[in-house]
Amino acid sequence: MKKAFLLIITCLVSICSFAQTKTAARPDVVLKTNGDEMKGKVTRINDTDITFIYTGETLEYTIKKSDILKITYSSGRVEMMSQPSMPSQDRQKDAVSMTASPVDHHNKIAILPFTYLLDNQPGAEQIGYKAQEDTYTMLSQHSAGYTILDPRTTNALLVKAGATRDKMMGFTMKEICDILGVEYVIDGTVMQTKGMQTSTTSGSSNTTVKRDGDKDVKGVSTYGSNYSNAAQRYEVAVSLHIYMDTNASIYNQSHKAFWTNTDGSYSSPLEYLLKRCPLYKK
Repeated sequence: MKKAFLLIITCLVSICSFAQTKTAARPDVVLKTNGDEMKGKVTRINDTDITFIYTGETLEYTIKKSDILKITYSSGRVEMMSQPSMPSQDRQKDAVSMTASPVDHHNKIAILPFTYLLDNQPGAEQIGYKAQEDTYTMLSQHSAGYTILDPRTTNALLVKAGATRDKMMGFTMKEICDILGVEYVIDGTVMQTKGMQTSTTSGSSNTTVKRDGDKDVKGVSTYGSNYSNAAQRYEVAVSLHIYMDTNASIYNQSHKAFWTNTDGSYSSPLEYLLKRCPLYKK
């Protein structure tokens, strides 16, 4: 009888433990008013917003209660946050906000136009835009799980917000992330320095002398050609700086091309840095 009683107690404890473990493994589900569903853990709730952590991550995000329809907790309890969406004609009257909430930034990347320096002096802006495009092309092929804002959209949003390159120093990286609606911003610089100048010269000449036996020279004809070529060589370096929407810097590295070149190409050091940054996926 005693053994049977102990067996029953053991079974009940096991069942309870299993149920608790299953409940603990189930995530909280936050359903937003726009239909987006987020799974993770709600860590804090106050009068205006909640704090949320995605499953498998540690970074906390803040979400406005007005953007949440309901929360289904891991225990199964459901808490309603907002009323159903207003009719479209009423919603069109609302003012459009240029700033996205932090949760809308999740896993989104923007690349700023690069700064271009020639002999430590500001150079052509076109090269900075070209480096921005090249970075977008390279990273897009190795960015599984991330969404990268295309350069045209990035530049248009920056211009509309007044965050042009000459005024960029007046904005924090958090403000830039808010303007672009992204979690990560890549800022880069291409530096070219004039190195040695190489030149090559080639030439040929020919002289024909006509004589009449051992008498005086009757006639002399001479012709020739010369060719020279000069090439300016450049030392090229690239620096990359990656920021988060919390103003935190997560990557800051520079790399110099191993060989000098005549066209100022920066692709080799740029690719080297991208392959080693935390946003690059093999």
